Amino acid sequence: MDNRFTDIIQLIKQSRTNVIKAVNSELINLYWNIGAYISKKIEDSEWGDSIVTDLAKHIQTHEPEIKGFSDKNIWRMKQFYETYKDFPKLSPVVREKLNFFMD
Repeated sequence: MDNRFTDIIQLIKQSRTNVIKAVNSELINLYWNIGAYISKKIEDSEWGDSIVTDLAKHIQTHEPEIKGFSDKNIWRMKQFYETYKDFPKLSPVVREKLNFFMD
């Protein structure tokens, strides 16, 4: 094995890991923000519970390349937000830990 390039290979692997962590972190923030948005709309009686199904269908119909936003997943986003929203010190930690476990 040629050891001359070990350091470069390690740099590549570390960068790939960092990219995955950054993407995971952004996705967790997206899920949090979607959950917060839907929760607020329902809480303010602007939207009813059926909105989640309507949203999932809208995404599937108008943006078919966007995956992972079924009605079940969107409800989970809302539940995720509502579970941790009242713990301002805890919610960033939970999101950080979720990012860690997605590695």
